[in-house]
Amino acid sequence: MTAQQILTEIEALGTEGYRRILRNHGVTGPLYGVKVEELKKYEKKIKKDYGLALDLYDTGVYDAMYLAGLVADESKMTKADLRGWLEKANSDAAAEFAVAWVAAEGPHGWDLAREWIDSPDERAQVVGWGTLSSLVAVRADADLDVPALSGLLNRVSATIHDQPDKVRYKMNGFVIALGSYVRELTDEALRAGEKIGKVHVDMGNTSCKVPFAPDYIRKVADRGRVGKKRKSCRC
Repeated sequence: MTAQQILTEIEALGTEGYRRILRNHGVTGPLYGVKVEELKKYEKKIKKDYGLALDLYDTGVYDAMYLAGLVADESKMTKADLRGWLEKANSDAAAEFAVAWVAAEGPHGWDLAREWIDSPDERAQVVGWGTLSSLVAVRADADLDVPALSGLLNRVSATIHDQPDKVRYKMNGFVIALGSYVRELTDEALRAGEKIGKVHVDMGNTSCKVPFAPDYIRKVADRGRVGKKRKSCRC
């Protein structure tokens, strides 16, 4: 199955209602409006395909780019591939999902995330913090640089309220991820969240809300899920 064949098939699955929802959530560029549950059916059939993922992403159609993030073989994606995906993203949403997911699960996630959060480009910063949040969710604590993550948590505490909306939102997510997935940093993340306080972000024409990090982490703890890693950050 080629990228063009998939495009032809999924175009018919799009709906105006879901296109409207995606637009309200910041999706720009070509868009069919295919629900994730439909794209998941293709993921199940394709599993992982490095070349097909690159071709799907290159179509520039949001739905195909999202699917590319689901089927990309993270072990084969190079730094150049992932940087290229970020540069080619015609939608913040495509970058935040596909690029961050695949980077986080691959061997270059840590290096690229650190590169991106230090970039002057806002979208790169958003993807960088998103990559870090996904990375700690799937990688064993023994494979994490816990002192460096603690340093980044301090950086978030000191700078979050000075950041643009989308960066601020992802930084808040990073605090939650550390508290939820890295047991050694749970208490530190709770303290940081209390210090930061409520994070205010303009969520546009949506009903989405910004979670208060300490409350979220405590709910995870109450369920006995602190430190429980995910098999995949893609969804």
